[in-house]
Amino acid sequence: MTPIPTPPDDEMMAVHHPDDHDDDRDCHDDHDRSPVPTPVLTSLHTLPTRRYHLTRRGKIAQSTTERYLRDDLGFGTVLVPDGNGGGRGRGGRGRTDATIAGKIVRLVPRTLGEVSSLWELLTRRDDDDGGTVRLAVVDTNILLHHMDVLEYLRDDDDDDDDDNDENENENGNDDATSPSKPNPHPRRRHRSIADAIVVPQTALEECRHRSLVMYRRIVDLIRSSGDDATRADDKGRKQKKNGGGSGSERCFIVFADVHHVDTQIFHGWKGVSKADEEEGVEDGTTTINDENDARLRNVARFYGEALYDYRRRRRTGARNANAEVVFLTDDAQSRRLASSEQPPPDERPGDAADRGGLYYRARSMRDHVSLLQKEDPSLTLLDLVAQFHSAPGPPMSEGIRGKDGGGDDDSGGRAACYPPHLSSQTLSRGLQTNRYYQGIYRSDRDSHTEGYVTIRRGEDRVAVVIRGKADVNRAVDGDIVAIELHSVDLWLGGARNGGDGSDSGGGGGDGDEEKERGSQSQTADDRNEGHDRQTKKDDAGIAADTAEPSLRDAENIAEEVAVDDEGEELRRPTAKIVGIIRRNFHKNYCGSICTIAVSAAAPEEDDIAPSETELARPAAAAAFESESKMEGERTTMHPHDVIAAKHEREHPDGVTSTVVFFPIDNRIPPILLRTTQRDRLIGMRILVSMDSWPAESEYPLGHYVKTLGVTGTKETETQVLLQEFRIPCEPFPAKVLACLPPADYKIELEPGRTDLRHLPVLSIDPPGCKDIDDALHCIELPNGNWQVGVHIADVTHYVEAGTAIDLEAANRSTSTYLVNKRLDMLPSLLTTDLCSLKGNVDRFAFSVLWEVTPEAEIVNVDFKKSIIHSIAALTYQQAQALIDKPEKDCKGDIQAGAVKRLAKLARKFRSRRINAGALTLASPEVKFVLDSESLNPTDVQAYTLYEANALVEEFMLLANVTVAKKILRHYPTLSILRRHPAPNRSMFDGLIQKAKTRGISICIDDSKKLADSLDAAAEITSDDPYLNQLLRILSTRCMSPAQYFCSGEYQAKDWHHYGLAAPVYTHFTSPIRRYADVCVHRLLAAAIGVAPLPVFLSSKSYLHDLAANMNRRHRAAQLAGRASVQLHTLIFFAGGDEGEGGGVKEEDAYVLDVETASMSEPSFTVMVPRYGIEGRVRLTKIAINDECLVRDPENHRLGYKDAATGKIMASVSVFDRVRVRIWVRSTRDRKELVVDLLEPKILANPHVKDDDVDTEMGASTVTSSGKKKKKKQRISK
Repeated sequence: MTPIPTPPDDEMMAVHHPDDHDDDRDCHDDHDRSPVPTPVLTSLHTLPTRRYHLTRRGKIAQSTTERYLRDDLGFGTVLVPDGNGGGRGRGGRGRTDATIAGKIVRLVPRTLGEVSSLWELLTRRDDDDGGTVRLAVVDTNILLHHMDVLEYLRDDDDDDDDDNDENENENGNDDATSPSKPNPHPRRRHRSIADAIVVPQTALEECRHRSLVMYRRIVDLIRSSGDDATRADDKGRKQKKNGGGSGSERCFIVFADVHHVDTQIFHGWKGVSKADEEEGVEDGTTTINDENDARLRNVARFYGEALYDYRRRRRTGARNANAEVVFLTDDAQSRRLASSEQPPPDERPGDAADRGGLYYRARSMRDHVSLLQKEDPSLTLLDLVAQFHSAPGPPMSEGIRGKDGGGDDDSGGRAACYPPHLSSQTLSRGLQTNRYYQGIYRSDRDSHTEGYVTIRRGEDRVAVVIRGKADVNRAVDGDIVAIELHSVDLWLGGARNGGDGSDSGGGGGDGDEEKERGSQSQTADDRNEGHDRQTKKDDAGIAADTAEPSLRDAENIAEEVAVDDEGEELRRPTAKIVGIIRRNFHKNYCGSICTIAVSAAAPEEDDIAPSETELARPAAAAAFESESKMEGERTTMHPHDVIAAKHEREHPDGVTSTVVFFPIDNRIPPILLRTTQRDRLIGMRILVSMDSWPAESEYPLGHYVKTLGVTGTKETETQVLLQEFRIPCEPFPAKVLACLPPADYKIELEPGRTDLRHLPVLSIDPPGCKDIDDALHCIELPNGNWQVGVHIADVTHYVEAGTAIDLEAANRSTSTYLVNKRLDMLPSLLTTDLCSLKGNVDRFAFSVLWEVTPEAEIVNVDFKKSIIHSIAALTYQQAQALIDKPEKDCKGDIQAGAVKRLAKLARKFRSRRINAGALTLASPEVKFVLDSESLNPTDVQAYTLYEANALVEEFMLLANVTVAKKILRHYPTLSILRRHPAPNRSMFDGLIQKAKTRGISICIDDSKKLADSLDAAAEITSDDPYLNQLLRILSTRCMSPAQYFCSGEYQAKDWHHYGLAAPVYTHFTSPIRRYADVCVHRLLAAAIGVAPLPVFLSSKSYLHDLAANMNRRHRAAQLAGRASVQLHTLIFFAGGDEGEGGGVKEEDAYVLDVETASMSEPSFTVMVPRYGIEGRVRLTKIAINDECLVRDPENHRLGYKDAATGKIMASVSVFDRVRVRIWVRSTRDRKELVVDLLEPKILANPHVKDDDVDTEMGASTVTSSGKKKKKKQRISK
């Protein structure tokens, strides 16, 4: 037969799962990523396969697929480093690149043509003397759910320590062998789950279809193992030199079972086990999944028979005579078939008894790992195994083993906690008939039991509210779900109320009826979670800058729909989730475990009542809140303790226990972990992966991934916040670094670039700034006008579109600035060197040049790719000194002359913007002074703003507006712009009402009127200048943040930037740290004809996704920065070694809000300007039902009156100045920032009249774990 080339992958039969949805994945580059080889053919024939399926119209259709079957594929393929660089020829398909240990390694496939090659691969270790080698064949569900186990590799450097620990700790017995262990030889050090892992093509293709994330992980794992042989050789040489054995790494074999002639399923195959036949199960219609499972079992049998025959032929003198082939699957039915399909004993070779008469064994992953840990107790791998069974409850006498797992806890007999999900067939029919709608479930930021799903309603997208545990029905943020709308009378009426999604009364009584219905069905855990959510909302911490963006502003999604013909009555639709189409269980979540033992033992302080210890015991788990009779003081058990007490338990195996993991991300529910190291994990920050959520389990099940560090330490908490906000913090891969110019790259004038090195260009930045994006110049022209230039680093000269560095920058989208570090969007060679416009060096720039009159009238503008030479890199203080320098001293001073001219123009530009309605807002930002060695905070200071700051800001705004107009003229539907929507009036209602109590009127009809209102308020509050700044801070927080968008997605009237009063606006001036600016640079270059527009920037769908990612990353970077400030604030107030110069502080604070609702806890929220801290102060010395407590909702005031005279002795209202004490309370494994009231003293403690009153009270907290605990006052009788 004449050899013919193997058909491309897209002509091979793709393995489909009946629940898959092709429109939810993008696999255009996955074929290139696949490590499947293409060896030369020696023989080939085809196997036709016919399938029948039901079409959407109800007809039966037949499809025929021909598989190319080959007998030359051997025993699979491994990837090995290309030693000579030649491999199979340059540009060959078989070669691939992988980044290993920071280097680019060229890998080539090596086919294991003979069983002897396979045997050599299995027995490559030198430390196995007569032990058992294992080859594992993995099923699809192993790839989908157990990647953490497959990726596990124990470091050889830890082996000696592990040996010492094991030998010393287990009763001093140095012999690792016990009678219960199946291996009679000395104990083997397991470094991974098998000596070789076979990944069949069937499992790989099905994994790709069901989860592209997991497919990419397994492909990367296969590639990264390609260099393991080299690493093993290096370790082996070192160990042999020291008298030890060679190293061993993971080995993955890719097996093309789809085309291997020995692993096919032919006609007449029967997918029913012998046991099922005896039970009367008939042969039914087999599915694609059944055939895939059978083919995978054939792979295991193929390897088992081959190794058995090879060992039998060379048994005499053979090394490592024992070999075991294991088929790893969590499908119980497939494991039963594996046993029944193997030949009966009388048909097997006579010497097969030593293997139990089986060519291979089928095990669940948990059973396999348990066996490995029995053989090697130092192996800590059981925690990584995924869970699929119901969360363990009280011990049950007998359970039912689930279909998809083995060796887990029994789950039968337990009542369902949630409604069952509908089958895929039912969902498919319902989606076609529009009974159900499909969308992605997004949780609210503060709760996993409330969220929304976006659906299509004609041409519009509408957010449908999902509220309550029953309606959310086990969905997790990011899941693709099917929902069923509630009847209209259950929809929420009116607009958003403060952004919390509650009913505002616009829909009559229906909203109240819905809330009442929800409260009646509330469980104890619902109340616990609601209390926990309220606690987190009240936490003291760094004040927010802006409100959370609304769906309308962030994604152009409607939140209300008309329910009447006139379109006047608007309601928010609600629904329930009836099915999960695709899970989003591929992320790792960060948090801590809470255990009963810790909860019960925690109260050790003298001022904590003994009753609290009793509350923490499991017997009292159902009790959430108890009212103390001691002067009406309320004591509360934390919800985490209640949940932990209810769900924690030891398992009968005596090794594992279930604990409750609480993620930091409030959108994720608590997760039940089965672990062998509970005591070791207490007080640690860990990463956890979610595995499943059975209907019988109140919370999802998951498994431990890794430990980040001790809770509360700066290093650990920094890792936590990066993980929480998904900030990319990995080092740049080698393929990205390969795109950089050489280290000795010289910047020289190029054709098409304008030489502006003769201009006196200078930069103005904060002290210590290394990534200098922008520089300015201003010179006098012969005609009396001035030339002003804004020069921006030409990042696109080094970052070519579509390259690895460009894709990495697009993914990161922005640099992230933490208090103690900076995470760059681009490698440091560009960020701090070649692109940074440092002084006295040549740099490439993108320049905007204006000719303006001395009165700031723009005559014309030009755009140039240029080369500049900055004459100075000034700080704001240095620039301010030049602005303030007397004119008589500026003669001949080029820098002073340029800065003074720029300042003069900036004042005029700013005046025009203000007159046009631009807002002058404020932020509560502060900065830390860090110790030069420890980088711990030693002081907290407010930002000092100079006129030089406003100078730079003004010209950056001018450049951004000018560039936005330019790119819009050339690309009206493809421009990347930035919009700031006008605020929703309901978001300002609270501030407007509070301002009225001080005689201040705020109008928000447009930005001009709002600016005038804030300016007028400055005169009213002239006796306390900070009050006006506070009003501006609160006004900013009533607005949504600005958003990136593609101009083709919105109408021109929606492009407006409210805060800047600009019709169009974009980001052009910071391409080193923002990818949006990189895109705008490319658009501008194409607009002026110096470079073509990249193809991908011509796609509106691509630009939509790009803008969404930039918005998400930008917001995450802001939140991560705030979290870093919050962490360092906590360290500062902790004092001692961590917070040098910190400790307890007493400061003035301003009241922002007062809780005046009846039967609510007496409290109010304050902001501390000195530190930018906001938190709730609780008046715990005043009972909720205290008759002397005066609540005044109209004036937003709380007061306390004399019981005898009725006279108000003390009160607080909004915008009042009070005195507070700030300190850190350490409880259990967390630290909490506490704000106590000092003055007015009557409110602090009305029961003590002397001046030495102890005003220590509970207050809301911010903690690294987000938990709060109240201190109890011991009352003497």
